[in-house]
Amino acid sequence: MVHIVLVEPEIPQNCGNIARTCAATGSTLHLIEPLGFDISEKAVRRAGLDYWHLVDVRTYPGLEDFFQRNPQAAENLWLATTKAPRAYSEAVFTEGCWLFFGKETAGLPRDFRERYWERCIRLPMRAEARSLNLSNSVAVLAYEALRQQGFPGLTGRGEMAAERNGSDGCPHPFI
Repeated sequence: MVHIVLVEPEIPQNCGNIARTCAATGSTLHLIEPLGFDISEKAVRRAGLDYWHLVDVRTYPGLEDFFQRNPQAAENLWLATTKAPRAYSEAVFTEGCWLFFGKETAGLPRDFRERYWERCIRLPMRAEARSLNLSNSVAVLAYEALRQQGFPGLTGRGEMAAERNGSDGCPHPFI
């Protein structure tokens, strides 16, 4: 299990994409207010998010409330930030880890990053690039965390594996 924590997300399309990643991976989505969009049942229906029922979504009025309700998060968290001192590939993601992502326009709060300096990680990129899209960053880190854990509860084979007389039969499995 992976916990995805979005701190004050602003763009509804990013949250929708992230919710879909959570639905596909069984990750819990934690949203720290204020949100830049509406996640009421009516708004979700209007947006056509037909997978929303597969997502465990929890909201909190702020980071302080989040940590009061989830004190265990402080022991197994990682903060994704372009300002981080190390690459995500140096992190060891264990079961039940909490991956934090900041709002699109400002990232995670500075005092929060400083408090957990040793847990700040980044996706390597060119110096000229400001950042990746938030939903892309979440997908990369969520799948890396799940890969390190052996993809618990997820299937690694699609329908093509059974198409050849009930066996995988593919001579080139990675092509």
